[in-house]
Amino acid sequence: MKFLRVLSVSVVALIIISITAIYLLLRMSLPQLDGTLTQSDLQAPVSIERDAQGIVEIEGKTRADIAFALGFAHAQERFFQMDLQRRNAAGELSALFGEAALDHDKQVRLHRFRARAQRNLQHYPSHAIDILNAYSKGVNFGLESLSAAPFEYTLLGQTPAPWQPEDSILTVFSMILVLQDDQGWFERTRGIMAESLPADLYAFFTQQGGQWDAPLIESDTTGASLASAPIPSTGWSDLMPDSTAMRYVPIVSEDVVVGSNNWAVSGAISKHGGAMIADDMHLAIRVPNIWFRAQWQHPDTGRLVSGATLPGTPLVVAGSNGKVAWGFTNTQGDWSDVILLELNDSKDAYKTAEGWQAFELFQEAIAIKDQATHSFQVRETQWGPVIGEDSKGRLLALRWTAHDITGANMGPYIMESVASVADALKLGPSFGMPHQNLVMADDSGAIGWTIAGPFPKRVGTDGKLPESWSDGSRSWQGIRGLDEHPAISTPENQRIWTANARTLSDEAFERMGDSGYALGARQQQIRDDLFALESFDENDLLNIQLDDKAVFLTPWRDHLLQRLSQADITQPSLIEAKAHLEQWTARAEIDSVGYRLVREFRLKTIEYLTAPLISYMQTIDPNFDLANANRQIEYPAWSLLQARPLHLLNPDFSSWDELELFAINAVVEPLYKDGSLADNTWGEANKVIIEHPMARFVGPIKWFMSMPHEPLNGDTHMPRVQTPTHGASERFVVSPGRESEGIFHMATGQSAHPLSPFFGNGHQDWVDGRASPWLKGKTTHTLIISP
Repeated sequence: MKFLRVLSVSVVALIIISITAIYLLLRMSLPQLDGTLTQSDLQAPVSIERDAQGIVEIEGKTRADIAFALGFAHAQERFFQMDLQRRNAAGELSALFGEAALDHDKQVRLHRFRARAQRNLQHYPSHAIDILNAYSKGVNFGLESLSAAPFEYTLLGQTPAPWQPEDSILTVFSMILVLQDDQGWFERTRGIMAESLPADLYAFFTQQGGQWDAPLIESDTTGASLASAPIPSTGWSDLMPDSTAMRYVPIVSEDVVVGSNNWAVSGAISKHGGAMIADDMHLAIRVPNIWFRAQWQHPDTGRLVSGATLPGTPLVVAGSNGKVAWGFTNTQGDWSDVILLELNDSKDAYKTAEGWQAFELFQEAIAIKDQATHSFQVRETQWGPVIGEDSKGRLLALRWTAHDITGANMGPYIMESVASVADALKLGPSFGMPHQNLVMADDSGAIGWTIAGPFPKRVGTDGKLPESWSDGSRSWQGIRGLDEHPAISTPENQRIWTANARTLSDEAFERMGDSGYALGARQQQIRDDLFALESFDENDLLNIQLDDKAVFLTPWRDHLLQRLSQADITQPSLIEAKAHLEQWTARAEIDSVGYRLVREFRLKTIEYLTAPLISYMQTIDPNFDLANANRQIEYPAWSLLQARPLHLLNPDFSSWDELELFAINAVVEPLYKDGSLADNTWGEANKVIIEHPMARFVGPIKWFMSMPHEPLNGDTHMPRVQTPTHGASERFVVSPGRESEGIFHMATGQSAHPLSPFFGNGHQDWVDGRASPWLKGKTTHTLIISP
């Protein structure tokens, strides 16, 4: 017994010593918040002030010195995140995480983004180079000034590599990879469908819009909505025997790309006379947040620049400069083309209008943690890199705006000093970034919208499907000029709105193209919310951001309730389900059972009715994924349920009624195992999971590096976008010149360090939707860096 007591005491002591050692090690990597430092790269002293939430305010004499200080703050709080961003784009994650990241690195290396970043830097103006150099020096000084490397490197047994100016361009490329399709899957999937399906089925299952559309610019002939495709005459039995085994692919959400929202109202309809912008950038939410809040007086204008910076870059990405406020949402336009290559017999050259052209070959070496370096060859064509083969074995190349010198640059930097919406609208083609809906408001009361990013000038092709460019009749010939670049300035209705859905119509829509527009329901609900009021203040716009009304699912609820009423059900589970449907509040609320049932019934029904299409297409391409081809599946699905054509009924069912009852049973029965549906709320299904990338390395104490797993209101087809892993990375409302009245929410906190006083500060405002200040509050910490 004495031995056991001694052993127990020893174990406890060892645990205490281990925890103490870990704690002390973690403390060593905390940033320095107060005091003074010296660094010869500065032209004059800079100060970095923080408030209780960790929001940074920088005072500096030059923009380069401000960039240095911002780099210092980013590195001290977020260097590991920055490192992941640059490695993600460069294809260098394997050096940190080992072979598990090799497939990702090989795919990304096809684009040779590090080489392209180095090339792009050679074309930047001198002031941009100065800022990038200063930022890089600030990052490295911030890293060197830590008493120990960021704790993530200790867990990985690695040493952080210094920052280079090109790494900031890689950070931009990393965002492009998040927001655009680097493998052309949308076009490739539609291409195999177009080749394999009868024309009527192809048109029906790839239709681009309908009743939920809410573009900014309506068609002169059709209004807001695109025409719906008719029910096809071709049936499933025309393509495959009724005995064909159906392949079922469960759908978590057909809206696989969680998009963003922004809108603006002019000063003519605001309560205080100032134009306002609201912006929610919906992304994967992790610890730390992708954004870092900062502000500074611009040395050239004297105006306060404030908002969300992106660690890895020296810019305010979305925010206000006192004269103009701006925000972004992803366009989902078509910014790449997939090219079918024609090869010679030896397959070492491809056909062009000038004859056979040899591939340009590049040897790529990928460092792998604890293993030998992996080398492989990248082939490039005159149009772009070879990205693989299609299901027919044809070699494919990708022509993509991201590969051009104009694809990633410091163009957005000018937003810090632009003085009006009118001036900013001229900048669209010059922005090198993932193409975004740029929505703006200025202090004169004006609002505007344009596309941030260059439009390719396609010749001889619409770019919708993979094609051969070998005869020279199809090509890109530079980028379109400002005269062909879409823009809107203070429309007559005084309102602008975007949410990743179609914004344009007619010829302008065709020019911008489609690479997977979101269903327009979220955009339409925002538009309708904006027209529901005649005047606005900041809280009115916040209320729209938090709108979780189930407008989109209401027809599905009514449809399901009608089916259950007609079916004369006797099952206790369905009787209770029907009661919840009758009582639902038409909101994606955490305590709603009815919302969860309707949502899951819709997805299960779509799974069943699209199974024949998927089953047929997978006989042609085993990797076929319908989610890659269309985010507008609502239109064919709803049309089929209304028309109920027997020739397009899944052959596993004898009637459409049977399919729908089977779908609701498939949803309800697993939830009814305990004899009740009452605890199966939307909140149980929609608990946020916000963790640090390294949480899996610390097992039992990963809670220490995570935010609480709380249930949250909201869903994808409404303004308050919320899933367990995605949502509003930031949520803000601001009127330029009235930043003191602005609102800013940010998930998680300013710091990635679990011992930091800023770890999680402000997160609860984001959870609760509570208005919280835009500007930095009372200074609690001051650090001075002098030359």
